[in-house]
Amino acid sequence: MFPEKPEKVRPRAKRFGVEFEEERAWVSFYRRVRHDATLATEVLAQLEADAEMKRTHLALVLCCKEALRAHKARQARDKRIGQFVRWVCHGLFAAPVRMLRRGGDIAVECLPETGKEPAVRQVRRLTREAEFAQAQTAFAPQAGPPGAAPAAAQTVTSPPRSPQAQATHSAA
Repeated sequence: MFPEKPEKVRPRAKRFGVEFEEERAWVSFYRRVRHDATLATEVLAQLEADAEMKRTHLALVLCCKEALRAHKARQARDKRIGQFVRWVCHGLFAAPVRMLRRGGDIAVECLPETGKEPAVRQVRRLTREAEFAQAQTAFAPQAGPPGAAPAAAQTVTSPPRSPQAQATHSAA
């Protein structure tokens, strides 16, 4: 069959697995610090504390600093966008509402005064017309005792009234 080869036994260091995992962790830091500002801050603080590690992982220090600058720039950009959106929303919603309130004040000022009766002008106009003037004089109290005035007004014959004259009489 196969000739047997003498087995080579490699002398492994006792901490090979730990060193391998440490190396994998540092490699993962290189990838992750670019997208995570919190991790970049923590790694940078650890590297700044140990000068030898900082020299060993200088590229990681630079990646962390670059990630922190990019994060700061993103925050400034987001702040500017937020201010613009607030400005636009204020222009679309808050300013028109304020203008409507002012418009309401103007509309209230345009309304007739509360002391004057709106129908007074209409009554004056109607009393100037001949037909209504006759009807008004027919209903005016005649000279005599106060109790006799309504009876005298009923006995006076007047021309037939139009429906408008009857409505005005019932309104008065």
